[in-house]
Amino acid sequence: MRPSSSYTCQRCLQALRNPRAVPQGRILATRQALGQRTISTGQLNGSRLNGNGQTGIRPLRGITNKRTASSLGSQGQSVKNEPLEFRSPAGLASAPAPKTEERPLLLPNNLFHSFSNSPSPEIRRRAAFMKQNAFCPHPDHRQTRLPMNPDDPEARKSSQGGLAPAHVKFECPDCGIPVSCSEEHWADDYEAHLEICDTLREVNEDDHDLRSGRFFPEFEYPGDQIEEAMVNMTNWDTFLFSREFKAINDERSLRQATRLLTYPVTIGSVLHELSPYSIKKEGRLTVEGLKSLSALRYSLHPPRTGGGPDIKGLKPTPPPMRIFILGARAESSLPREVWVQLTHLFPRVAFHLIFIGPESMANRDAEFPLPERTPTNPYGAIVEDRLTNSLKISTFVEYYHTLHNAGHFYPYDPYFDCFMLFHPGLGHPASSHEWQETIPQLLETKVPILVTGYTQYDMERDIDWVKKTVGGEMDMLMEPGENRFRSLRWDLNDMDPQDVSCGNYGVWAFRGKRYETTRKDSEQ
Repeated sequence: MRPSSSYTCQRCLQALRNPRAVPQGRILATRQALGQRTISTGQLNGSRLNGNGQTGIRPLRGITNKRTASSLGSQGQSVKNEPLEFRSPAGLASAPAPKTEERPLLLPNNLFHSFSNSPSPEIRRRAAFMKQNAFCPHPDHRQTRLPMNPDDPEARKSSQGGLAPAHVKFECPDCGIPVSCSEEHWADDYEAHLEICDTLREVNEDDHDLRSGRFFPEFEYPGDQIEEAMVNMTNWDTFLFSREFKAINDERSLRQATRLLTYPVTIGSVLHELSPYSIKKEGRLTVEGLKSLSALRYSLHPPRTGGGPDIKGLKPTPPPMRIFILGARAESSLPREVWVQLTHLFPRVAFHLIFIGPESMANRDAEFPLPERTPTNPYGAIVEDRLTNSLKISTFVEYYHTLHNAGHFYPYDPYFDCFMLFHPGLGHPASSHEWQETIPQLLETKVPILVTGYTQYDMERDIDWVKKTVGGEMDMLMEPGENRFRSLRWDLNDMDPQDVSCGNYGVWAFRGKRYETTRKDSEQ
């Protein structure tokens, strides 16, 4: 059954019937706007359903596509927007239509592709990078590095004998990711690969979903809501519902949404008065943690001032809540609408987010060129103060200990200041030296320090390193454990396909030890 021409305006019909009467760019735009709804009137060919119930588009008369009809495929293969050639009835070809940017359009049921054969050039480049840098995890090979933890696949290898290390080449047909140097090693070690194969396939489909060209309604965020509508922070479902997000009924869309929201919501879930972390059993909050968070919550949830619009109703406003995000990387380049969600949890308070770290402006040079360092701006700070009336963001491409030694942020107030470290790698051998000077300075401030980690082992390694570095000069505010608002989407380490983790998996907190002083009565 062919659709009627009543679905299309007369202007579009005229453009499709007589290609020479209108500019070619308009014809191509009309063709793309119609999508899979092809008109059937006069000289137009209609659309028909193939064996899978999907629409197979037939070319219009007088128009020939450079791609063959078989390239459309009956299995929902991706179709690229390639230029069309318009031919007159006499067979004379006119100039080709302007070239458009090629972008794969993947259907929801066609997201699985092997990395090497992906319709996305970016993923194909990623596959080439993995094949050049990642090593086969089969235990017959020798170790290429020291194992990071007891569960590291590298621990199964021998440190001396065995085959020489080999890069991954073979892509698992179930997950589509290069995981072994050959099909024989993949089949021999298939039982170990099964532990992460389903997760790797999920990573594969999520990455293709981001590049599918579809519309992402899960990235539309709600604004302010009345204060009487309390936010439920039990888990992601209750949070999104109570914050009046658009309903997300697909697990993949939920994973994409939480990948970004995990950063502001993790901070808010710890500092909010309705936090799921408490001092009760299995609440993970310590007595010292209750003291520090009570001070912050006193400022984050102030009583109504009773101020009015006239002169007599003017009331003094407290300073903004400063959150120092140290070692900032990906979180500093998040869309600002994501960070605005933090202010909606505390509608009576203004926030000042301060991103600090040498990588805080990575891949953002075109967006914000680094300013020159002048006497008025000695550290080249980039200030974004027109986001909302309650949010200001400053970025420093500098190490924190340099700013601390200069007293740039002095004084610190435990009622208005907080430090946040996303995946800092305090105890990681490759990055612990960068925190050697910073951690003692953080403890001097007596301000709460929130830390996240990729795994439970990662968090415990960071805690052991901090205790070893500063001795007993720290108070634990929150025991390490799983974060209620971790990212539900898994991330893949391109240097090691066996290393799969999720953002902000766990959270814990500490601060510098505070000593209680007692006064001894003088002898009479």
